[in-house]
Amino acid sequence: MAQQVSAFDAQFLNFETGTNLAHIAALTILDPSGRPGGALTREDLIALLKRRLHLAPPLRRRLVEVPFGLDHPYWAEDREVDFDYHVRDLALPPPGDDHKLAEQVARLHGTRLDRGRPLWEIYLIHGLAGGRVAIYTKVHHAAVDGVTGAEVLTAVMDFEPEPAAVPAPEAGIEPQQAPDAVEMVIRGVARVLDNPFALLRFIAEAVPRLDEVPFVAQLPGAGLVSRFVRGIGGGDAEPLPELPRTVVPRTPFSGRISRHRRFAFGQLPLDEVKRIKNAFGVTVNDVVMAMCATALRRWLAKRDELPRQPLVAGIPVSTRGQAANGSAANEVMLTMTTLPTDVADPRDRLLSVNRSMSLIKERLAAASAAWLLEFSQAMPAALSALAARSAFRIASRAAPAMNLLVSNVPGPQTPLYVCGARVTALYPMSVITDVSGGINITVFSYDGRLGFGIVTDRDMVPDVWDLIDYLRDSLAEYGALAAPPEQRTAEQGKPAEPGKPGKTAKPRRTAKAGAAARGAGAAGGPGRGPEQEQGQGAAPKPRRTRKPPEPPPA
Repeated sequence: MAQQVSAFDAQFLNFETGTNLAHIAALTILDPSGRPGGALTREDLIALLKRRLHLAPPLRRRLVEVPFGLDHPYWAEDREVDFDYHVRDLALPPPGDDHKLAEQVARLHGTRLDRGRPLWEIYLIHGLAGGRVAIYTKVHHAAVDGVTGAEVLTAVMDFEPEPAAVPAPEAGIEPQQAPDAVEMVIRGVARVLDNPFALLRFIAEAVPRLDEVPFVAQLPGAGLVSRFVRGIGGGDAEPLPELPRTVVPRTPFSGRISRHRRFAFGQLPLDEVKRIKNAFGVTVNDVVMAMCATALRRWLAKRDELPRQPLVAGIPVSTRGQAANGSAANEVMLTMTTLPTDVADPRDRLLSVNRSMSLIKERLAAASAAWLLEFSQAMPAALSALAARSAFRIASRAAPAMNLLVSNVPGPQTPLYVCGARVTALYPMSVITDVSGGINITVFSYDGRLGFGIVTDRDMVPDVWDLIDYLRDSLAEYGALAAPPEQRTAEQGKPAEPGKPGKTAKPRRTAKAGAAARGAGAAGGPGRGPEQEQGQGAAPKPRRTRKPPEPPPA
């Protein structure tokens, strides 16, 4: 029997509109020079997919809707996949540089997937500079999360130039089919009748644990109610760390988005990020988040729109190992954190990220993610769909729920190949919505590099490539701060290059002057801009903090 779309995954279907699109994607850059003839064709890709389709179940599944919307849809497996429809190719106009590629991919990312077919498309893109080719792969978020999306990609890739032999699909296994219409209606009615009791059971369990829900925990009184109810019940559970109360500021990327997208991408060395995290006693994810905060701070300050409050980012967190195994469902939840864009000093910015992320990890360790995912199961399907659409309409007019989404997905650290063509880079692409804001920064680690993929609304962030430049600048800044003191001193003593002023040590700032400078920078006023903060002069030795465990993949 076919698996049913989980209530959680159904939300990705429910909120989708012509502008709020719910697919995720990957842009893979390949060097086909090692292949016969030095080329990769659409026919090569189709042949590979046909051989390995059984290794990637999401590519075989098609949605089957329940009559009258009584229940969530089912996943049915197609006996035959129309590869002529799903696999396409196109060519870039000269000169085929990264900006032209990003423009083309942004257009593809702004179109909806056909729900009458398996929810994926692949585009082979020719005409890149240097003889390279690219593959843009788009899959609906209801079918995969960031981790399973990476698994789908690696299922059709190899660790050697020579494609590996894969086991043939088991004989005699029939594709999973959805129930017929009558059976789906009967099941849907039974679920509707049971929903009131399921809701009561959920409320009885949920009220004592309101402070475990990331969104709810920040509402006034949520923690007080939870502790009060736990006290009545005589529970001895340890209280969860309190989340700071935050006000989500309005930014140029807040509000209702359009159907048009922009995209920018870039790579940074993972070893340098690890060197920085070791110097400061933080995590790779902390450094990535601090770099994002720095880039956004500089972008907002350049436009004279840097808010006094920190930005608030939604962070998808994998719950694998806590949720039920063996299902087709996403195993991810969304938590919230502040991005210290209001902090002028880059060292303080990084340590602020570390404190915030450590607090989130403490809460995730204390709160079972499995029961949080049951929240969406307690509402009838039709009502759930209506609630999702209504929430998006209201959110686009009310104060923003968050400013952006930031996600970091771990990937393989060895080279991969597609049909013998080496994968030189892999960039993730994700969703932007009216609720989450008009910018999404997703990071994927591959073969010793971090691949940054930034998706934005076309009108809200027209200069998206500036953010890639600012991320590179931020890495250089943190790299300088993480250098040994003697190296920093040597750098200051170097003679100036022709045409460039020499570096001189800055006078020691008093606490009062430092606070004033940071305050001016936080307000976006004159004084030290993000691109100038701690960029020169001897930096004090970074403070060591207790090294927290690495965060779960997001």
